[in-house]
Amino acid sequence: MSDHHHDHGGEDSSFGDLLDLDGDVLHEYWADALSFVRRAAGGDRRRRIVDLGAGTGTGTLRLAHRFAGAEIIAVDADAALLHRVRTKALDQGLADRITTVHADLDETWPVPGPVDLTWASLSLHHLADPDRVLRDVHAATRDGGLIAVAEFPVQIRFLPDEAGSGLETRLLEGLEQHQAERLPELGTDWPARLAAAGFTLVDERTFDIDLSPAPPATAAYAAIWFGRMARHVDDLDPADASALEELLDGDGPGSLHRRDDLRVRGTRTVMLARR
Repeated sequence: MSDHHHDHGGEDSSFGDLLDLDGDVLHEYWADALSFVRRAAGGDRRRRIVDLGAGTGTGTLRLAHRFAGAEIIAVDADAALLHRVRTKALDQGLADRITTVHADLDETWPVPGPVDLTWASLSLHHLADPDRVLRDVHAATRDGGLIAVAEFPVQIRFLPDEAGSGLETRLLEGLEQHQAERLPELGTDWPARLAAAGFTLVDERTFDIDLSPAPPATAAYAAIWFGRMARHVDDLDPADASALEELLDGDGPGSLHRRDDLRVRGTRTVMLARR
């Protein structure tokens, strides 16, 4: 969600909390997606793995658990997020295998080769020149090595009722307008760009997310998500602004924290390509 979040750097700690909650609420997606990557990688030999735009380390830690003995390099432009990665690595006994690299990928490629696997989750669309970065990844990757790119064809949604769904749709439309200006690479044809960088697409899988009843941490996840949308969406009509305020009123009867009907829906796609 940093390199993969220039849009969010320095704002507050809520973005790191959002990333942690994403890993918690969507843990089944993360488990399935990284198992998909693990099967494609095959074998058990020691590997060197890079997590591009590692955020708070959901992918980093899961990769370390799936690839016994592998060295994992977490790259991000946000030092505070990387501190969370290091803390988790220590807590899980993985500090000897996880290295953090504080770097802006738009400035330089920070990981010398060779690399066996690169995981880039919701990160490439935040870059000014993702094609150069993909070429850099290709140059650093061993022959036969993999890159796995995860993106979201459909944003996460939470509100199941008709009124809530309408509000959520309008907020997402406003967010898309904001992102169209700030993140012009969002929604691009990543398989074509991987091919242009020299990789060969070997597999692609879309993971449908539909969690009902929602996991316990969903309300906290949704509250941060709606709060961030509120800061990025302009010109809400008074009724929508009032409805959004009610959702974000932590003590109010209509707040996200008091609802028992939240439902997590969306899709994420993982593309695998080999050098």
